[in-house]
Amino acid sequence: MTSFAWWLRDSAEMVGRNLIHIKRTPELLLDVTLSPIMFVLLFSLVFGGAIETGVEYTDYLMAGIFVQTIAFAGIYTSVLLANDLQKGMIDRFRSLPMSQSSVLTGRTLTDLMRALLAIAIMWIVGMLVGFRPTGGIVPSLGAIGIMLLFGFALSWLGVAAGALVRTPEALQGIIFAVVFPLTFVSSAFVPTSTMPDWLQWFADRQPMTLVTDAVRSLTLDGAGGPAAIPAILWSVGILVVVFPLGLWLYNRRTTQ
Repeated sequence: MTSFAWWLRDSAEMVGRNLIHIKRTPELLLDVTLSPIMFVLLFSLVFGGAIETGVEYTDYLMAGIFVQTIAFAGIYTSVLLANDLQKGMIDRFRSLPMSQSSVLTGRTLTDLMRALLAIAIMWIVGMLVGFRPTGGIVPSLGAIGIMLLFGFALSWLGVAAGALVRTPEALQGIIFAVVFPLTFVSSAFVPTSTMPDWLQWFADRQPMTLVTDAVRSLTLDGAGGPAAIPAILWSVGILVVVFPLGLWLYNRRTTQ
């Protein structure tokens, strides 16, 4: 068996192991199921009549909810990896005749599947409360692709954080402190034009806004080409930086 085939087989085994873990501990899906549903219902039903966006607020909102959930699902990789490290699972994996990088690949691919599940659930809930993706099927699929690319990049950022921070509890606090402000200081829930000039400058250029704008343009207008380019560039840029960094930090942590 070639090294690539060995890595591919072991990665598939790790995905299977992670899915079994989720099956036995279904509460691991709460962050990509219950929480997004609550945000959709609260924002659309409570704040929808008070926020002016130029389009139906539910249509405007859904892109932000999608991207927020993808961001949390991606970064949450750090908590799950730190949990395996703390419980000694990674040490057990290192004692087996397997490709060690497949541990990380299996983890990030599993979280990509969790993100896809979140998108499907939110899409259905959004349709029930009035979301109408008028952009067409192909642009909507493009929006899903951009979200998954962004989530995959953030998963590797989660790998780096999980290898760097020692406890899952500390990581949960860090995730909340970083992702929540970035989500609210973006176009996820309100137009950035309503913000002070100095804050709008930052909001218009940070990745949460760019990905959200691309998803919103594709799902509603079907013409998200100009908006999609910076979103893709940000996602690829994050991945290029954090992929080798995550591998290096993980190897350093597990070989100490």
